[in-house]
Amino acid sequence: MQIVTRRAGALLASVLSLALTGALGAAAVNVTSDVDQEALVGKKAPDFTLTDLEGKEHKLSDYTAAGKTVVLEWFNPSCPFVVKHYENNADTMDALHKEFKDRDVVWLAINSGKDGHPTADRAMNLAAHKKWDMQHPILMDASGKVGSAYGAVTTPNMYIVDTDGMLRYAGAIDNDRRRGIGSTNFVRDALTAVLAGETVKTSFEKPYGCSVKY
Repeated sequence: MQIVTRRAGALLASVLSLALTGALGAAAVNVTSDVDQEALVGKKAPDFTLTDLEGKEHKLSDYTAAGKTVVLEWFNPSCPFVVKHYENNADTMDALHKEFKDRDVVWLAINSGKDGHPTADRAMNLAAHKKWDMQHPILMDASGKVGSAYGAVTTPNMYIVDTDGMLRYAGAIDNDRRRGIGSTNFVRDALTAVLAGETVKTSFEKPYGCSVKY
């Protein structure tokens, strides 16, 4: 019986591994939202207050009033398109956060998974935060109201809010919609322009990834 159980467990692990590999190899999902993200750029970003995994509240307008530029990253710890940006040599998300954190930039990950969905489980998100040594908080949006206000459709889905509370960028993290890391990082380019007081050349790029689990 033990041998059968072990074989079954090994088979399950193999299937899951193949599924993850296949998901990374496939093109990102094509999803839509009632909110036009591109149309939001250049307008006031929807304000919100959300609580992180440690119980601390974060209010967007408090950060912008304090002179902070804010990066929002829609997050799902099990999405392979999120995983690829945390488990590779580039370590995209935390590397960018470290690059800009001393320039009055605040980085917030937001999980809009609904209550009861596995990807919204607090323990799973805490484990991911620890495993990836994330230096920015994960905010929980179980109602999906914040994600819906921004029209967030994928994980990741990125936004940049300037110190005036205006949305300056929305969309993909980079230009590789499959398993690799892109040659162009739209968030880095947009942040560099915003901090320099310049016009963002690419202010919207269609996001890619897994669907947000509303």
